[in-house]
Amino acid sequence: HPDIRWSLEFKPTDENTRFFTVPSTGAAMMLVKEIDRPNMGLTLDMGHMLMAGENPAQSIAMVGDKLFGIQLNDGYTRLAAEDGMMFGSIHPSMALEAMYQLRRIGFKGHFYFDTFPQRTDPVKEAEYNIRRVKEFWRAVEKMDENELENVAREHDALGALKLVDDALRR
Repeated sequence: HPDIRWSLEFKPTDENTRFFTVPSTGAAMMLVKEIDRPNMGLTLDMGHMLMAGENPAQSIAMVGDKLFGIQLNDGYTRLAAEDGMMFGSIHPSMALEAMYQLRRIGFKGHFYFDTFPQRTDPVKEAEYNIRRVKEFWRAVEKMDENELENVAREHDALGALKLVDDALRR
């Protein structure tokens, strides 16, 4: 069915089977390239990328226009620990960088929130997630591209931290 967009979501491990046959963004992209269809892409899950030891922004950049959806959440990065925390609550700088890469690739897919509101009001948690995404998106819009390019070219760690701090304070 060429008129239907198909999207694979990788997972490094599963609570029930303890392994998954497509455990990383790289493995998932290899599969997408092997299938070689314009309507085949990926849905990335921030928590799964963290569980796999990946930098989510780097994974987003690697997938590019094959990114059909993204599940926004956060977690503590332990393998087999799908924490389902609210977006940007543990790794705000990674969340900011992920938003930057989504804007850079011209992401037009779907945003999902894959969080587990076990001890919080699910409506309030959804509202928080939406607010955070908008805050990070606006912060990226306000970043100075020239300054970012200079920091990257110079490998300026302190400059990069200042850019992130300034962006998150605005």
